[in-house]
Amino acid sequence: MTQEDAPQFPDAQGDPLGTPADDETVLWQGRPNTAVLARTAFHTYSMVIYFAALAALAVALGRYDAATFVAVFGAGVIALFYAAAWLTVRNTLYILTDARLIMRVGMAVDKRINVPLKKVTAAHFADRGKGYGDIALELGDKTVLGYLLLWPHARPWHISHPQPMLRALPDAQAVAQHLAIASAQFNAIERGDFETETAGAQTASSAGLAGASA
Repeated sequence: MTQEDAPQFPDAQGDPLGTPADDETVLWQGRPNTAVLARTAFHTYSMVIYFAALAALAVALGRYDAATFVAVFGAGVIALFYAAAWLTVRNTLYILTDARLIMRVGMAVDKRINVPLKKVTAAHFADRGKGYGDIALELGDKTVLGYLLLWPHARPWHISHPQPMLRALPDAQAVAQHLAIASAQFNAIERGDFETETAGAQTASSAGLAGASA
């Protein structure tokens, strides 16, 4: 775990929603990795490919001035989105206890989102490569969380029934194990995969979640 990935434990003063209670046991705490979050949530890699293709097309057409403009403009846009990812990480802390998941998130507005583990009915894992991953939590029908309230800590395209998602986690398989063990005292949750990006990632993520339930 890098220095960036190592979170500081929150101050309990005046923050009962975002801080574990005295009778709770903290099982894990962490935050996203900036580079992985920029790639998966803010799509900076896709932007690099897009602007590079536009610049290459301009060069092929002999429009060198346009190619220069596209390169400079694209670099600025990508830097802006990377900065947004950095600010997101700076203002994010996930805390897993034996009773709930606490999500301290928000750039402009500081938010506290509490997900009781007894409300979790399924967990879905996405392998992002090199030990990083996302974990989305499917909640009971009566649990309502706004998609915009959660974003970018929400599973993409699940707008009508938003799913809180732990994004760009270092050592994500270990976090999945902690979550499975903690949730087992309340529910037998379903486990699945989504958006696997690397060869064999689906098999690896399935094995990790299956091992967590053993």
